[in-house]
Amino acid sequence: MSKTWRIAGIDFEHFHMGDNLRMAFEHPNVEIVGICDESVEKMQQSIENFGISPDAVFTDYRACIEATRPDIVLLCPATGRHAEAVEEIAPFGTHIIMEKPFASSLAEADRMTAAMGEDQRLAINWPLAWYPPHITAKRLIDEGQIGEVLEVHFYDGNRGPLWHLADKVETTAEEVEAGKPHSWFYKAALGGGSLLDYLGYGTTLGTWYQGGRAPLEVTSMIHVPKGLEVDEHSITVARYAHGLSKFETRWGTFTDPWTHQPQPKCGFVIVGSEGTISNYDWDSTVRLQSREHPEGTDLAVDSIDAPFQNPIQYVVHCLENELPIEGPLAPDICRVGQQIVDTAFQSAQEGRSLSLIGA
Repeated sequence: MSKTWRIAGIDFEHFHMGDNLRMAFEHPNVEIVGICDESVEKMQQSIENFGISPDAVFTDYRACIEATRPDIVLLCPATGRHAEAVEEIAPFGTHIIMEKPFASSLAEADRMTAAMGEDQRLAINWPLAWYPPHITAKRLIDEGQIGEVLEVHFYDGNRGPLWHLADKVETTAEEVEAGKPHSWFYKAALGGGSLLDYLGYGTTLGTWYQGGRAPLEVTSMIHVPKGLEVDEHSITVARYAHGLSKFETRWGTFTDPWTHQPQPKCGFVIVGSEGTISNYDWDSTVRLQSREHPEGTDLAVDSIDAPFQNPIQYVVHCLENELPIEGPLAPDICRVGQQIVDTAFQSAQEGRSLSLIGA
């Protein structure tokens, strides 16, 4: 008989909690045993969506864990609270799935891994890691279809974090503007801004595509609109021993990529010694350019089956089979991504190129 994995969702500051709880709700071997946030209002949509009983709703994380005894805790705090949240939860011995990004600094990321026990798993969930175009691109790279990866070009974002709720439910322009002064996404002290929100996607999957290689130097610029304290646009250039890669983040794309791809298109272009791949978010094909077909070929994306469709499936699979967390969810790959993010953030503040932090 398969084990039923007990999952609790703690901290609803990031609206992705609703998406992750849905994945848990739909998993045949998972039971949502509790949810917790200081604000019951933030949990209301999930309470209704998943039929969560009042005795499984908590406002104190200690009471939640002690009463529900979860195997896995889903965490969705503000970026600036990731280390604190892991240090609170890890002593209870649970496995943790932390919603992206890894942390708001390399020091905080290292605190997170240090807090975990030897038998505990920590996974950092990047929703882009489950997109078939990006998984297909990695398979093509691993097969040697484009030779050695020399460049990764990343452009991604959306209209802004307040334009949608869980399950991509849209809000209005009036709600967005009214929400900015109160949202952690727009507060520097809590890790707000498009750079800290989205750059880790590109640098973490980019590190995955690069086979774990780290850059030597990073240069970044940001744009902070008048009246805000965080950026809505950043461009980062990373210099590797073998070449340059570029990572661009944008809150304020003309359209959301899951509705209509904006221009520039959100996703990746990967340049290798023997070819190129373009793999854009939500697309049903990737484009492969090779020596044999320099004109380029559109390939259907791979069909992704369970347990590789979402973080709940994957982490449960790893636990059931005593496997390590690998790929973009693995702390070692995420740490390189965080090094680039840290260096980019500092570079933008100082207005100059910097050697990779923590190298």
